[in-house]
Amino acid sequence: MKGYYERRAPEYDDWYEGVGLYAGRDAPGFADEVAEIARVVGELPPGRTLDVACGTGYLTRHLRGDVTGLDQSPSMLAIAAARMPRTNFVRGDAIELGFPDASFERVFTGHFYGHLEPAARYRFVAEARRVAPELVVVDASREHSSVDEEWQERTLSDGSHWRVFKRFFTADGLIAELGGGEALYTGRWFVAVRSPA
Repeated sequence: MKGYYERRAPEYDDWYEGVGLYAGRDAPGFADEVAEIARVVGELPPGRTLDVACGTGYLTRHLRGDVTGLDQSPSMLAIAAARMPRTNFVRGDAIELGFPDASFERVFTGHFYGHLEPAARYRFVAEARRVAPELVVVDASREHSSVDEEWQERTLSDGSHWRVFKRFFTADGLIAELGGGEALYTGRWFVAVRSPA
Protein backbone atom coordinates (compact mmCIF):
# COMPACT_ATOMS: atom_id res chain seq x y z
CA MET A 1 0.00 0.00 0.00
CA LYS A 2 2.84 2.43 0.81
CA GLY A 3 4.37 2.00 -2.63
CA TYR A 4 0.99 2.50 -4.28
CA TYR A 5 0.29 5.84 -2.62
CA GLU A 6 3.82 7.12 -3.17
CA ARG A 7 3.47 6.46 -6.92
CA ARG A 8 -0.11 7.74 -6.98
CA ALA A 9 0.75 11.11 -5.41
CA PRO A 10 1.01 13.16 -8.66
CA GLU A 11 -2.43 11.98 -9.77
CA TYR A 12 -4.17 11.57 -6.40
CA ASP A 13 -6.28 14.72 -6.69
CA ASP A 14 -7.57 13.53 -10.08
CA TRP A 15 -9.96 11.21 -8.23
CA TYR A 16 -11.59 14.13 -6.40
CA GLU A 17 -11.64 16.34 -9.48
CA GLY A 18 -12.78 13.79 -12.08
CA VAL A 19 -9.83 14.30 -14.42
CA GLY A 20 -7.04 12.08 -15.76
CA LEU A 21 -7.95 8.40 -15.41
CA TYR A 22 -11.25 9.49 -13.81
CA ALA A 23 -12.36 11.84 -16.60
CA GLY A 24 -14.87 9.32 -17.96
CA ARG A 25 -16.19 8.21 -14.58
CA ASP A 26 -19.97 7.78 -14.42
CA ALA A 27 -20.62 9.19 -10.95
CA PRO A 28 -23.68 11.46 -10.87
CA GLY A 29 -23.46 14.00 -8.07
CA PHE A 30 -19.85 13.17 -7.16
CA ALA A 31 -18.53 16.73 -7.65
CA ASP A 32 -21.39 18.14 -5.58
CA GLU A 33 -20.58 15.72 -2.75
CA VAL A 34 -16.88 16.63 -2.86
CA ALA A 35 -17.96 20.25 -2.33
CA GLU A 36 -20.27 19.18 0.53
CA ILE A 37 -17.51 17.19 2.24
CA ALA A 38 -15.20 20.21 1.96
CA ARG A 39 -17.93 22.31 3.59
CA VAL A 40 -18.46 19.78 6.41
CA VAL A 41 -14.72 19.62 7.11
CA GLY A 42 -14.49 23.40 7.04
CA GLU A 43 -17.31 23.70 9.57
CA LEU A 44 -15.56 21.58 12.20
CA PRO A 45 -14.65 23.80 15.16
CA PRO A 46 -11.05 25.06 15.04
CA GLY A 47 -8.70 23.01 17.17
CA ARG A 48 -5.43 21.15 17.44
CA THR A 49 -6.03 18.55 14.75
CA LEU A 50 -3.92 15.67 13.49
CA ASP A 51 -4.86 14.68 9.94
CA VAL A 52 -3.73 11.06 9.63
CA ALA A 53 -2.84 9.90 6.10
CA CYS A 54 -3.34 13.46 4.88
CA GLY A 55 -2.12 12.67 1.37
CA THR A 56 -1.88 15.75 -0.83
CA GLY A 57 -3.80 17.82 1.71
CA TYR A 58 -6.91 17.92 -0.46
CA LEU A 59 -9.20 17.79 2.59
CA THR A 60 -6.59 19.01 5.09
CA ARG A 61 -6.75 22.52 3.64
CA HIS A 62 -10.33 22.87 4.89
CA LEU A 63 -9.50 22.08 8.52
CA ARG A 64 -9.36 25.12 10.80
CA GLY A 65 -7.07 25.70 13.74
CA ASP A 66 -3.61 24.32 14.49
CA VAL A 67 -3.34 21.44 12.00
CA THR A 68 -0.63 18.79 11.64
CA GLY A 69 -0.73 16.57 8.57
CA LEU A 70 0.80 13.10 8.79
CA ASP A 71 1.59 10.79 5.91
CA GLN A 72 4.14 8.09 5.08
CA SER A 73 4.62 9.25 1.47
CA PRO A 74 7.28 11.92 0.82
CA SER A 75 5.64 12.76 -2.52
CA MET A 76 2.21 13.23 -0.96
CA LEU A 77 3.71 15.44 1.75
CA ALA A 78 5.60 17.56 -0.80
CA ILE A 79 2.34 18.32 -2.62
CA ALA A 80 0.53 19.04 0.65
CA ALA A 81 3.31 21.35 1.89
CA ALA A 82 3.28 23.29 -1.39
CA ARG A 83 -0.50 23.62 -1.11
CA MET A 84 -0.37 24.79 2.54
CA PRO A 85 3.07 26.22 3.35
CA ARG A 86 1.98 27.39 6.84
CA THR A 87 0.76 23.94 7.92
CA ASN A 88 2.97 21.51 9.80
CA PHE A 89 3.48 18.24 7.90
CA VAL A 90 5.22 15.21 9.35
CA ARG A 91 6.31 11.97 7.73
CA GLY A 92 5.31 9.04 9.89
CA ASP A 93 3.36 5.86 10.41
CA ALA A 94 -0.42 6.19 10.41
CA ILE A 95 -1.00 3.21 12.71
CA GLU A 96 1.65 3.77 15.38
CA LEU A 97 1.20 7.51 15.92
CA GLY A 98 4.45 9.04 17.15
CA PHE A 99 2.90 11.63 19.45
CA PRO A 100 2.44 11.77 23.24
CA ASP A 101 -0.93 11.09 24.83
CA ALA A 102 -3.52 13.87 24.39
CA SER A 103 -1.34 15.84 21.95
CA PHE A 104 -4.37 16.93 19.92
CA GLU A 105 -8.03 17.81 20.32
CA ARG A 106 -9.06 15.86 17.22
CA VAL A 107 -7.79 13.16 14.91
CA PHE A 108 -9.16 13.53 11.39
CA THR A 109 -8.75 11.05 8.56
CA GLY A 110 -10.12 11.05 5.03
CA HIS A 111 -10.25 7.88 2.93
CA PHE A 112 -7.74 6.01 5.07
CA TYR A 113 -9.82 4.09 7.60
CA GLY A 114 -11.61 2.18 4.83
CA HIS A 115 -8.31 0.67 3.66
CA LEU A 116 -7.49 -0.89 7.01
CA GLU A 117 -7.86 -4.61 7.65
CA PRO A 118 -9.11 -5.61 11.13
CA ALA A 119 -5.86 -5.70 13.15
CA ALA A 120 -4.66 -2.35 11.74
CA ARG A 121 -8.14 -0.87 12.15
CA TYR A 122 -8.30 -1.68 15.87
CA ARG A 123 -4.77 -0.39 16.42
CA PHE A 124 -5.48 2.86 14.57
CA VAL A 125 -8.63 3.58 16.60
CA ALA A 126 -6.77 2.87 19.85
CA GLU A 127 -3.95 5.20 18.82
CA ALA A 128 -6.37 7.92 17.69
CA ARG A 129 -8.12 7.70 21.07
CA ARG A 130 -4.77 7.91 22.83
CA VAL A 131 -3.67 11.14 21.15
CA ALA A 132 -7.05 12.95 20.97
CA PRO A 133 -10.54 12.85 22.53
CA GLU A 134 -12.32 13.08 19.16
CA LEU A 135 -12.05 11.13 15.91
CA VAL A 136 -13.55 12.34 12.62
CA VAL A 137 -13.63 9.90 9.71
CA VAL A 138 -14.54 10.69 6.10
CA ASP A 139 -14.79 7.67 3.83
CA ALA A 140 -16.67 5.93 1.04
CA SER A 141 -20.43 5.44 1.28
CA ARG A 142 -21.97 1.98 1.06
CA GLU A 143 -24.84 3.48 -0.95
CA HIS A 144 -22.96 3.32 -4.27
CA SER A 145 -21.31 -0.04 -3.68
CA SER A 146 -22.73 -3.53 -4.12
CA VAL A 147 -20.39 -4.90 -1.42
CA ASP A 148 -19.26 -3.97 2.09
CA GLU A 149 -15.61 -4.60 1.25
CA GLU A 150 -13.43 -5.86 -1.56
CA TRP A 151 -9.94 -6.16 -2.92
CA GLN A 152 -9.72 -3.74 -5.86
CA GLU A 153 -7.38 -3.98 -8.82
CA ARG A 154 -6.14 -0.46 -9.56
CA THR A 155 -4.02 0.90 -12.39
CA LEU A 156 -2.02 4.13 -12.29
CA SER A 157 -1.15 6.41 -15.19
CA ASP A 158 2.33 4.87 -15.37
CA GLY A 159 0.72 1.50 -16.18
CA SER A 160 1.52 -0.10 -12.82
CA HIS A 161 -1.09 -2.39 -11.27
CA TRP A 162 -1.93 -2.56 -7.57
CA ARG A 163 -4.24 -4.59 -5.34
CA VAL A 164 -5.92 -2.42 -2.66
CA PHE A 165 -8.30 -3.37 0.16
CA LYS A 166 -11.36 -1.10 0.34
CA ARG A 167 -14.42 -0.90 2.59
CA PHE A 168 -17.68 1.03 2.18
CA PHE A 169 -19.77 2.41 5.06
CA THR A 170 -23.16 3.52 6.18
CA ALA A 171 -22.90 6.34 8.69
CA ASP A 172 -24.69 4.26 11.33
CA GLY A 173 -22.42 1.28 10.76
CA LEU A 174 -19.30 3.40 10.99
CA ILE A 175 -20.54 5.11 14.15
CA ALA A 176 -21.24 1.73 15.75
CA GLU A 177 -17.81 0.44 14.73
CA LEU A 178 -16.11 3.46 16.30
CA GLY A 179 -18.08 3.06 19.54
CA GLY A 180 -20.59 5.88 19.15
CA GLY A 181 -20.84 9.38 17.75
CA GLU A 182 -22.83 11.31 15.18
CA ALA A 183 -23.17 11.53 11.42
CA LEU A 184 -21.82 14.74 9.95
CA TYR A 185 -22.67 13.79 6.35
CA THR A 186 -24.36 10.89 4.58
CA GLY A 187 -24.39 10.78 0.80
CA ARG A 188 -24.24 8.45 -2.16
CA TRP A 189 -20.45 8.74 -2.42
CA PHE A 190 -19.22 9.83 1.02
CA VAL A 191 -19.96 9.53 4.71
CA ALA A 192 -18.47 11.59 7.52
CA VAL A 193 -18.81 10.83 11.22
CA ARG A 194 -17.55 12.33 14.46
CA SER A 195 -16.86 9.98 17.36
CA PRO A 196 -15.89 11.15 20.85
CA ALA A 197 -13.70 9.00 23.08
